[in-house]
Amino acid sequence: MGQEPINLLITDEDFLKYKRLDAYLADKIEGLSRTLIKKLAEQGHLKSDEKIELKKMPRIGTRLTFTPPVVRDTEIMAQNIPLDILFEDEYLVIINKPAGLVVHPAPGNYDGTLVNAILFHCPDLKGIGNEKRPGIVHRLDKGTSGVMVVAKEQRTHEGLVKLFSKHDIERKYQAICLGSKLPKTETLISSIGRHPNNRLKMSTVAKKGKNAITHMLTTEDFHRFSHVELTLETGRTHQIRVHLAELLNAPILNDHTYGKIKEERRFFSLEMKELIASYEHPFLHAKKLGFIHPITNKELVFDVAPPEIFQRTLDLLRKIT
Repeated sequence: MGQEPINLLITDEDFLKYKRLDAYLADKIEGLSRTLIKKLAEQGHLKSDEKIELKKMPRIGTRLTFTPPVVRDTEIMAQNIPLDILFEDEYLVIINKPAGLVVHPAPGNYDGTLVNAILFHCPDLKGIGNEKRPGIVHRLDKGTSGVMVVAKEQRTHEGLVKLFSKHDIERKYQAICLGSKLPKTETLISSIGRHPNNRLKMSTVAKKGKNAITHMLTTEDFHRFSHVELTLETGRTHQIRVHLAELLNAPILNDHTYGKIKEERRFFSLEMKELIASYEHPFLHAKKLGFIHPITNKELVFDVAPPEIFQRTLDLLRKIT
């Protein structure tokens, strides 16, 4: 969108074709969605000599003036951080996030994040709203590796948000967790909210929580440990980590927030202790992401193997089973 005002006239054809003004504007002005139109109209960017409502078409002959907002540069710094790009087009980018990379700047991690990297990699971002920044639709925890999608412009961002909110998206994870002889299949259901005594944690016993559903499949049963696949039906903060730790008493290996670090170490071989001695992250990997592209309507499916240390740990567990 440029900064010059856009003048529009409602014609006979427009009146017959469209039932709502916001739908008309979204079709006529590139880069505008109905959600963004509502926000900008409230901010005074849409003017007319007639009384207008976004929910219905104005009468034939009505003149409209839309003044695009000034797209400001974000205060977030672009940084040349290597990215494993799985797919990219003008609307979105899909990456394989390494464990240890924070998604968005926040207290304690003001730079060196995925957003900083995307800003460097995509200098031509159209932005979200009136800010030149990427659209983060879902987050992976700092310690979680795997597939993520990031929107490069407004319509794509809103389309992805709808897919996630309606659960029209396939998300599969795999994890190594403490505990053997887990159910072959299990659907884990609870509410999840902020932990009542620790604001850094989430819990199934929170006073105010949101419904959370995780489908679990045990793929391998080791001595004291298990390899599991998890399919998210909802996407609450720390959902998989909380469900495994609290509902199955099978926390993810090396999870320093929800895990049983001292207990799991007692069952490690010397070789395994040496392997993960300097590894700081839980063994949780976002393996698969599949959805229908919100703009092109093409099916996108990405299935990525876990990091090398994850696979090497599995190999060691198989030796002692």
